[in-house]
Amino acid sequence: MGRKALSGVLLATAMLAVAGCSGGAATTGETANAPADPGKVSGEIKVLTHRTDLVQSGTMKKYADAFNKIYPKVKVTFEGITDYEGEVKIRMNTDQYGDVLMIPNAIAQDDYPKFFASLGSARELGKKYRFVDKATVKGKVYGLATVGNANGFVYNKAVWKKAGVTHWPTTPAQFIDDLKAIKARTRAVPYYTNFKDGWPLTSPWTGILGSVSCDPQASNKLVSANPWAPGSDLTTADTLLYDMVHDGLTEKDPTTTNWESSKGMIAKGDIATMLLGSWAVTQMQDAAKTAGTNPDVIGFMPFPAQVGGEFCSVLSADYQEAVNIHSKHKEAARAWIDWFTDRSGFAQNEGSVPTLKSSALPATLKPYTDAGVKLIEVSQSRTGQVNSIDNAAEIGLNKPDYRQKLVDLARGAQQGDLEDYLGDLGKKWTEAAKTAGS
Repeated sequence: MGRKALSGVLLATAMLAVAGCSGGAATTGETANAPADPGKVSGEIKVLTHRTDLVQSGTMKKYADAFNKIYPKVKVTFEGITDYEGEVKIRMNTDQYGDVLMIPNAIAQDDYPKFFASLGSARELGKKYRFVDKATVKGKVYGLATVGNANGFVYNKAVWKKAGVTHWPTTPAQFIDDLKAIKARTRAVPYYTNFKDGWPLTSPWTGILGSVSCDPQASNKLVSANPWAPGSDLTTADTLLYDMVHDGLTEKDPTTTNWESSKGMIAKGDIATMLLGSWAVTQMQDAAKTAGTNPDVIGFMPFPAQVGGEFCSVLSADYQEAVNIHSKHKEAARAWIDWFTDRSGFAQNEGSVPTLKSSALPATLKPYTDAGVKLIEVSQSRTGQVNSIDNAAEIGLNKPDYRQKLVDLARGAQQGDLEDYLGDLGKKWTEAAKTAGS
């Protein structure tokens, strides 16, 4: 399974509370302390992960072997779960959901203390790690991000060059013009929506929040602002998506797209561009190697908007590793999380942004750093309120439905226009905010 950056984005925490999850609700206030002496830590821990590919390939076992050189008395086993969100959510009705797990998106952030052991204070951990506010409840941190990602477009540089485009577009209008040039001068699909898989229309697009305005408070402001007001970040992003589809710059039939196939297609030049996250660069480069193409053909560009002449890209957390509050080996589980975050090299191997602040940015972001793209973290301190409004408005910022409808409107599969649709979303949101956001 290809890694989907389901949580590489703002607001990716918890759109729904898990109904009936009584397993974790019986205990709160537990802490998973960092061990003082690695040689004395013992026990067998199970790590639940969505990275079935790394489990099947034996890569995770190699990480465990390296871990055991420091913690020889801890046995680590892995369970890769294909339908991670669905299956783990069900397991959390009991206390049997591994010792270490990736926090499912369906768990409301305010409910973390019911299911996970605290890792320490946000004030202290925030000095060392990125993204801690995404898993912070009342000053305590309940998970550390496995990696982080920058947002942007993965693109085939050879296709863009063949179309005569040699500089990153700085506005949505220029981006559309560039895609039209690609359609006219190459055989590639200018933009591929990955409509059928759904998730590529969620976190990558909602993750634009903060990039257009270059505002670290963009998410928090949704508590008191209409996300689809004229000129807003989401209006800019959703309008660009609509315009690409409406102008015939995407695949002919979005209902037939295929995520796994799209990797090879962009590597071979059959697709020019996809909005994903920096995590996707290495996957597309691997696909290029498999296809016998130079992996350097895969590039990464920021969203086409600037503030003061600068591009901005949001750094956001992927899944967070947490300790099951019911684990009998919390110290060993905490040892794994600390080692994996600080010393495993996982982020570098994945071409992702390390959670550890002192670690270097990945080579995949060199184009950004060379071009002076401003990398920002968007505060998640009011995520619980944003989630409440989103649920009450029944929109689903991190569900595919509302953007799949947007695509259907753009291609004429549903009746309606963009202005009315975004206006209706804004009305629902502002009405819900009057009560749910307080």
